[in-house]
Amino acid sequence: MSSALTDLLPLPIVQAPMAGGVSVPQLAAAVCEAGGLGFLAAGYKTADGMYQEITRLRGLTSRPFGVNLFMPQPDLAESGAVEVYAHQLAGEAAWYETELGEPDGGRDDGYDAKLAVLLDDPVPVVSFHFGVPDREVVARLRRAGTLTLVTATTADEARAVEAAGADAVVAQGVEAGGHQGTHRDSPEDDGAGTGLLSLLAQIREAVDIPVVAAGGIMRGGQIAAVLAAGAEAAQLGTAFLTTDESGAPEPYKQALTDPLFARTRLTRAFSGRPARSLVNRFLREHGPYAPAAYPDVHQLTSPLRKAAAKAGDAQGMALWAGQGHRMARRLPAGRLVEVLAAELAEARTALSDESPKDGFRGDASRKGGEGA
Repeated sequence: MSSALTDLLPLPIVQAPMAGGVSVPQLAAAVCEAGGLGFLAAGYKTADGMYQEITRLRGLTSRPFGVNLFMPQPDLAESGAVEVYAHQLAGEAAWYETELGEPDGGRDDGYDAKLAVLLDDPVPVVSFHFGVPDREVVARLRRAGTLTLVTATTADEARAVEAAGADAVVAQGVEAGGHQGTHRDSPEDDGAGTGLLSLLAQIREAVDIPVVAAGGIMRGGQIAAVLAAGAEAAQLGTAFLTTDESGAPEPYKQALTDPLFARTRLTRAFSGRPARSLVNRFLREHGPYAPAAYPDVHQLTSPLRKAAAKAGDAQGMALWAGQGHRMARRLPAGRLVEVLAAELAEARTALSDESPKDGFRGDASRKGGEGA
């Protein structure tokens, strides 16, 4: 990892930016103060709303932190597909006594305005999801003193991240909760994601920039595993959902470890883009019919999800969660970082103690030698 990025990480633990009100300043600050890298999620916020959260976070910690941006999205929806889905959701609107949202609220998520704020008042780290920023954007952020990370879900996407000049790539395995950060939304690829360890190996061979591993990581031992596999740090999202400082509604936090919600699935039901969620009633009933239309479907279902959350009805909420959700722990965020760090240290010690001193040492030790 570059020395500049290493300096930001006393511990190789990154709190994933989770849009929708989860990654609040209190959560990011607690992670930063404990030695990890906390993140704010600017997705779905206005530029001013993002700036206000940055200001609050700076009042809570002097440690480095990051801000995540969503890349603007093309219009891929088939003509009439969103209208058909809206008709299907009419019963949900009646049930929750609310109106459906307007699916024409813009496709760029205020990208340019947010970039302008971050260039005028730089933060230590900016990460990007759903695509790769232009080389000039990355260069301008670097000149402002900001390091850049970009999510990739394939080796080809990682190459595009490196070509753009980013400082590091976030390798997101298919196990990850929430939206897959694919650079192009291709319905034919639904469900074809790669597991984290395989993806990490492919990306490490494809690029020379540092890699942050993300997807299903819930324990320090897993962090040790991805570090051993070549990652420089691990990014955890679901693990922080149940912390005291998380902005997730209480029914959401409870659902993560509730035996009623035993599985996760990638679905377009809530947003129109593939995202991993706990399987609930809404997902089962509407997932098979949701069109590939992001952010149109997100905007359409937003009032429904908010009404379900207000009613405490987890069956109607978007319960983004990674495959390790049942391992979530109810702890303060700072304490969780401490526990993860202790587990990581223990795992590293165990790996060191179990390293073979004689005899077969594996392929790595034979490279360039006998049998290579």
